[in-house]
Amino acid sequence: MDATGVVRELQGAKAIVLVKRESACDACASGSSCSGAKHGAEIEAFNPVGAAPGDMVKISFKAFTYLKGSLLIYGIPAVALVIGAVVGKELMAGYWPSLDPDLAAAITAFGFMGISLLFVLLLIKRFEKKKELVPVIEEIISHRPVE
Repeated sequence: MDATGVVRELQGAKAIVLVKRESACDACASGSSCSGAKHGAEIEAFNPVGAAPGDMVKISFKAFTYLKGSLLIYGIPAVALVIGAVVGKELMAGYWPSLDPDLAAAITAFGFMGISLLFVLLLIKRFEKKKELVPVIEEIISHRPVE
């Protein structure tokens, strides 16, 4: 997956790049290397090409990173929701016979999903530290105007 954006500032070997925020941003495992901004997203990316503030650049994200992020954000909570519903309907309803089985299933399902979301947050924090998940500036499309 590629994106284009404008370099806002340099921070050592990395650059902060302002890109248009897309729906794919929600499923990205890059986590804190990207933060929401008013007119787009600010992405922290490695800068091996030597881009300067104001340059329009092309940023590359690994496809596996996108796939892993999608699985984390959507897959794990969905599976936890289904497992929670089954556990609630089959097991919890037996412990509280006066409780409606569907209500027990709903309570347990949302409980499992909540726990899985906390688990996902912990996994994302762990992935943020991995260098291979940080986007990379591939090329400079245009240089900033000379003042």
